[in-house]
Amino acid sequence: MAYGYIVDLKKGVHRDHVHFNNRFNMQIAADLYYPESLKRGDELPALIVGAPYGGTKEQGPCVYANELVSRGFVVLTFDQVFMGESAGQPRHTSSPDLFAESFSAAVDYLGIAVPFVNREEIGVIGICGSGGFALSAASVDTRIKAIATTSMYDITGVTRDFMKLGPDEIRKMKDQLSRQRWEDFANGIPDYQPSFKTKPYPNEEALPKTDPVTNEWNRFYALKRGFHYNARGNFTTTSNLSMMQFSALQFINEISPRPILFVFGDRALSRSFSEHAYELANEPKEKYVVKDCEHIDLYDRVDKIPFDKLSDFFHQHLTA
Repeated sequence: MAYGYIVDLKKGVHRDHVHFNNRFNMQIAADLYYPESLKRGDELPALIVGAPYGGTKEQGPCVYANELVSRGFVVLTFDQVFMGESAGQPRHTSSPDLFAESFSAAVDYLGIAVPFVNREEIGVIGICGSGGFALSAASVDTRIKAIATTSMYDITGVTRDFMKLGPDEIRKMKDQLSRQRWEDFANGIPDYQPSFKTKPYPNEEALPKTDPVTNEWNRFYALKRGFHYNARGNFTTTSNLSMMQFSALQFINEISPRPILFVFGDRALSRSFSEHAYELANEPKEKYVVKDCEHIDLYDRVDKIPFDKLSDFFHQHLTA
């Protein structure tokens, strides 16, 4: 297994490490996957796979790329700016605008720099938090012809929709975060509290017991199953202010007539985000519920991730 990747490359799949810049001239580190059997003159449909919020290209995205290349796609995975091997300082800063921009920058790259991609047949898959950013990108970037989300989280809606904080609680949070900016300025560096240790826990029994959501994420990120040294979890503390003043789903209805597929587990704690986004979106749209499946199962469980469904969806809508 290549260092840092959570799965081995399948036979017949080739991976190149590539770089490209976003429109702010920030360099994005990415992996380009394609069939080893590719012939001169071939033009294939392409998929861009975004990592879960705080994740890297070596985790869930490489699992998706590994499976989808054999189903007839070129696949591009990437590290978000401020994350992994991509540019951006200070590290672990979160910006919903820039995170959505990364998807469009990936479309730029595929459409110009990769001769074996049909640039009129580019789709996007957003895993977890990338689902919201992918939908935000697609709402303005018409070059993205079809969108799927898996175990979607709308990070910009967590405070109001998932945590269900009231007006007084939101005001208190805003005040705490605003005052943290003074602390960060005085310290010369923003506060960052990682969620995961620098090495994985030896087994599930050794994991700390907290709330249900954190417990579930720990079962992926904090164990060998999904651990990556560039994915320590969380973002700079004041990054939450950006998420509270941005709505990733504000223009989701304008994606139509391009199709959206929402994939989620029947036991996913994040299920409400996919259900909410589905209600906001215009047709054509589709929900696909995976049985006996929790949120993190759609990161790496190849027996749970509906790759045939994803493949059929994109082949139908990208090559129509």
